[in-house]
Amino acid sequence: MSVARQSVHGQWSSRLMFIIAATGAAVGLGNIWKFPYIMGQNGGGAFVLLYLLCILLIGIPVLMAEVMIGRRGRQSPGWSVRTLAFEAHAHKNWQLAGWMGLVGGFLILTFYSVIAGWAFAYVGKSIQGAFVEQDAAAISQLFGSFTTDFSSLLLWTTVVIGLTCAVVAKGVQQGLEKAVRVLMPALYVLLIGLAVYAGFTGEFSQALRFMFYPDFSKITMSGVLIALGHAFFTLSLASGVMITYGAYMPSKVSIARTSMWIALADTSVALIAGMVIYPIVFAQGLDAGQGPGLIFVTLPIAFGAMPGGVVVGTLFFIMLVFAAFTSTIAMIESVVAWLIESKGMRRLQACLLSGAVLWLMSLLTIASFAGSSWAQVQFNFLGKDVNNLFEILDHLTSDIMLPLGGLTIAIFAGWIMRQQATAEELNTSPLTYTIWRFSIRWFTPIAILLVFLNLTGILSL
Repeated sequence: MSVARQSVHGQWSSRLMFIIAATGAAVGLGNIWKFPYIMGQNGGGAFVLLYLLCILLIGIPVLMAEVMIGRRGRQSPGWSVRTLAFEAHAHKNWQLAGWMGLVGGFLILTFYSVIAGWAFAYVGKSIQGAFVEQDAAAISQLFGSFTTDFSSLLLWTTVVIGLTCAVVAKGVQQGLEKAVRVLMPALYVLLIGLAVYAGFTGEFSQALRFMFYPDFSKITMSGVLIALGHAFFTLSLASGVMITYGAYMPSKVSIARTSMWIALADTSVALIAGMVIYPIVFAQGLDAGQGPGLIFVTLPIAFGAMPGGVVVGTLFFIMLVFAAFTSTIAMIESVVAWLIESKGMRRLQACLLSGAVLWLMSLLTIASFAGSSWAQVQFNFLGKDVNNLFEILDHLTSDIMLPLGGLTIAIFAGWIMRQQATAEELNTSPLTYTIWRFSIRWFTPIAILLVFLNLTGILSL
């Protein structure tokens, strides 16, 4: 069983609340915005199959490792890893695995909060009927003018950051828990309702064939690596979130079973989102492989052309807001927890400081989108050609810090932590533990390393 450490921040009131909170942290724009378009670009059903295999073989073992580290350490990511390194008589520098996640997660939040602001803004645009009877050119122009408008982006980013800090300031049970208790069930209700609507009004059978009838001829090594990378990132791994949330997990709760439920819930959102989006896209004769513009350009075209599109579009973007918001509160919590533990701050002070720094750093992304001259750069940054400060942040975090963080976490859990400690903490059947230990020591690190080498251009497959 877990050692007798206690988090100074309190803990989740129940196993169910931990599952809901962790699922909320995992479910975000990646599930509803990114997954459908990368699925469309990489062969539909074949990609879904690869993605599910990657979740099972890589995502769940790393998720179990991070929750285990958090619960055993009972602190923010860096301090938890440091504590367990001392417990294993290992070098204190292993704590860098935790710090990398905390810093990477915060840097991601600096641009994630901006894109979350798009979802907030589009709720209003949909209510106002901005998409009604508009052609592709008009909606593309609407999206382009909005995402290059400095003042609009600043306004909605400020709204996102303000609401995020207001929730986190109230603490684990009164803030985080109360928020996800409302938001996650509401998200699922909206998601399933929209899927039912799409089933009756869209090309549902065509969407199902596209998503679940794999054409193995469309499988490429690039698609495998994209599926592997997305499976890893969609569970909010290596961002400090799951270690932090694990620190608040009750001692008697099964990490293995809980991780399975989180992965299942997270994956179900991505798949159901596809069943919402693709019937509508196909019904309007639009392109399934549209790319990043699928949510903010292609779907609004469909909403504008279909009966009841104002209502459906509004509900869709409200759902997107809920998904984004549950992730923003999770990502900032790691930094708030660290400030409380390390600097002795009250939670409100820590939230205000984190929010202020986050707001200032979000200006880098806003200025990049708005075309501000000082945010535009052109050079090769760690293997990738970048054009602005946002692209530097995106590449540094998504392609460098997260894979390296995940790799070091896997090595730390599999090779550095004492076997007795991991077996004690996971407290599962011998077979389950053996499978997990083999995966986290061998299969997972190799797979993450391949993704990292491919993302950085060192290895081209």
